[in-house]
Amino acid sequence: MTEVTAAPATAPVSPAATARVLAEAARAVDAPGLVLAVSRNGVRTVHTGGSAEPGPVPRELMAYELGSASKPYAGLLLARLVAQGRVRYEDRAADLLAPGLPVHPAVRRITLRHLLTHTSGLPGLPADFYPQAVPRWSTDPYGGYPADRVVRAFLRARPRHRPGTRWRYSNFAVSVLGHTLAAATGTPWEVLLHQQVLAPLGLDATRVRPGPDGTDAVGHRRDGTPVPALDTGGFTAAGAVRATPLDLLTFLEAHTGGAADCPTDSSLAAALTEVTRPVLRRGRRHAHTHTLTWFHHPSPYGPVLFHAGATLGQQAFLGFRPGTGLAVAATATRRVHRADTFVATAYGLLTETA
Repeated sequence: MTEVTAAPATAPVSPAATARVLAEAARAVDAPGLVLAVSRNGVRTVHTGGSAEPGPVPRELMAYELGSASKPYAGLLLARLVAQGRVRYEDRAADLLAPGLPVHPAVRRITLRHLLTHTSGLPGLPADFYPQAVPRWSTDPYGGYPADRVVRAFLRARPRHRPGTRWRYSNFAVSVLGHTLAAATGTPWEVLLHQQVLAPLGLDATRVRPGPDGTDAVGHRRDGTPVPALDTGGFTAAGAVRATPLDLLTFLEAHTGGAADCPTDSSLAAALTEVTRPVLRRGRRHAHTHTLTWFHHPSPYGPVLFHAGATLGQQAFLGFRPGTGLAVAATATRRVHRADTFVATAYGLLTETA
């Protein structure tokens, strides 16, 4: 295992002390490959480990599947397009995707904000997704469900609840958001994400497709068997992002308000501020708070924003404390299971340290 640190003279916390914390935390996680990365005002400490022997490419330079932790990228993209005046949060998705096409009244009322905040009334996945996915659930459930099918499923949907009235986590909804933004701008999702988010933030090691041989981390089932790279089919916006832990830190540092090089573009700066603002509450006594795209929790050191994700054989965690310069990124190459400690361990690094 290795510790990689970079510390300017003004660092308020010792990288060596942070490295010890990360090494201790790593003992709680069982995975073939593990990366725990912390940034404090741009001072980075990265711990790599795991039960498998490392390959020729250092673990912190491998690209990992983010799964649902891709959604903050979709959220930042929407917020930037809104800041540029190209779309509005209250624009209706069906009007942008299929102007004039008859749809269910509830579908007609679904806005871009509803899609991003999981308040659209749509299910987690389309009803007709499961028959084609179940036979290959552990190998390739999404690849056989392309973009046009996602759009068609949306346009013929019958939401259970009126948009804006209930919170229900939905990969379907965020995927529809991606296709809607592509239609509204006349730009493919992958290109749009690169132009508006990845390139401006300098995320050169972040992509939505597998990279050259040997540069992508390999996921594993619980028994250690390798699994193929994820094909998200038409659900790209909801879960296709792949990134190195170092790029994840760069993405998070842009959100913290404490990094040395904040974005100078006004629309990007506005978007980064917008996605950190709480916009809704849900659950019993409205105990759960959310921003446009991040889960929002209190902590002894102020609010924390985070999102986790999992694919067939990998996990990721992204989190930060706004205004403090603290960010945590973590990746693991083992499929999630009921007794898994990965998310709790990464979350603890965000909430239990000053």
